[in-house]
This record gives sequence, structure tokens and C-alpha cells, in this order.
Amino acid sequence: MTSATSRKTSSRAFAAFTVVMVALFIGLGVWQLQRRAAKHALIAALTERVVASPALLPPTSEWPTLTPGRDEFRRVSFTAAYAKLPDAMVYSAGSAVREDVSGPGTWAFLPARLASGETIVIDAGFVANTMQERSIQDRQVGKLVTGAPVTLTGYLRFPEAAGLLTAAENRDKRLWFTRDHLAMARALGWGEVAPFYIDLESPVPDNGIPKPGPLSPHLRDEHMQYAITWFSLAAALIAAFAIWARGRRRADRSTP
Repeated sequence: MTSATSRKTSSRAFAAFTVVMVALFIGLGVWQLQRRAAKHALIAALTERVVASPALLPPTSEWPTLTPGRDEFRRVSFTAAYAKLPDAMVYSAGSAVREDVSGPGTWAFLPARLASGETIVIDAGFVANTMQERSIQDRQVGKLVTGAPVTLTGYLRFPEAAGLLTAAENRDKRLWFTRDHLAMARALGWGEVAPFYIDLESPVPDNGIPKPGPLSPHLRDEHMQYAITWFSLAAALIAAFAIWARGRRRADRSTP
């Protein structure tokens, strides 16, 4: 193979690589724009749901059909009694949906029973518990478990999945690091529970602890920045290829 043929082959290979990478970067940029549009629609839906008047809790026949995309943050009101069963703590370093919670502590998760017998898990609110001490939550949660029915207003939420770096639960302290109420129910003997849990808005205990409250979802929306980054990489690669191709043509002309 002559040197000229070798240069042509390498030029074609580099051109093909450039085309593939530019197409990939542009595709990723378009995908981020599509995700941005979907995120904006979700933010609008969630904002509408959290300020709507509370509706009745969906009947049990509808529970299997509820989905996070359609039903997360729906505001509901119902009557239930906290069950005399072990509660769970969920560690929190702050909250993306509660503007009044910014420091570390724990969320108090308790099972509550409807008059019809079904069990629904309630996130009864935030406890300022920087060391995740079980005794602190025991003192606060114990006041809620009276056996008397109470009218609860809150938001439908769905269980979270643990990430690769999420710490495992501490069974001795009944401490979790993700809001997975289904795992809590299995571990703590709560029996069969609803596929969703309730993020409590009211009532607020006399001493304010655990601290429930209204939600205000703030979802990250950085897709435009990501799209600009991908499009910029595509433009930079095109510019780099143009400069390289110009230099190669000059080199070819000067080569005898």
C-alpha cells in the first residue's frame, strides 16, 4: 500500500468516526430536549396536584392501577387509626419537597388501619434527630398511637428504589435510608400494606413533632444545560475535523 493510499484510508476512517460521533452527540442533545419537555409537563402536573382540594382516598379496587406518573402527589383525606406496631425511621439530610425541612433528621413511618381493615403506611412527619437515635423517635411517635381514629390529609407517594451507594437498613434501630415502605412492612411485620404511602400534611401534633406539612416539589431541571453541552461537543468535533481536513489537504498538495 502506497503512502497516498494509506492517507486516504486513514482520512476515510477519521471522517466516518467523526460522522458517527457527531450523530451520537446530536442525538443525545435531542434526547435531553425531549426529557426537558417531559420534565416540564411533570412539574406542571405535580404543581397542580399538590394544591388541589383533597379528594377521598381511592377505593382498594383501584390501588393496583395507581402509578407514580399519574397519581404521585395526589392530595387525599381519610380516617384511620395508627396501629400498635413498630414504627420505622427514614434518614433525611434535607428535603426536595418540604421547604421547611433543611437539616438532617428522620421521617417517622407508621402503619395505620382503615375502618375496613386495610393498612396504609403514613409518613407522619419530620423529627429533628441528627444522630438517628431510636429513643428520640420513640418518645415522639408514641403519642400518636392511641388506637383512636383520626382524619388524615396528605399526599399519595410511591416507594423509592435504593441506589448502588445507598446504605443498608439498620434493623436494630429500625432505620432505613430510602422511603421503601414495602420493605419496612416486610421487615417489621406490618402485614400487607397499600402499594403507596401517605406523606402527611395534617393534623399537626400539639408539640409539632413529628412535623408534617404541605409539599412543594422541586424537581431538578438541568436538561437544557446538558443539551447545550452535547450540541457543543458536536460542533467542536465538526470544527476539529474541518481544521484537520484542511491541514491534510495542504500536506497532500505539498507532497510530491
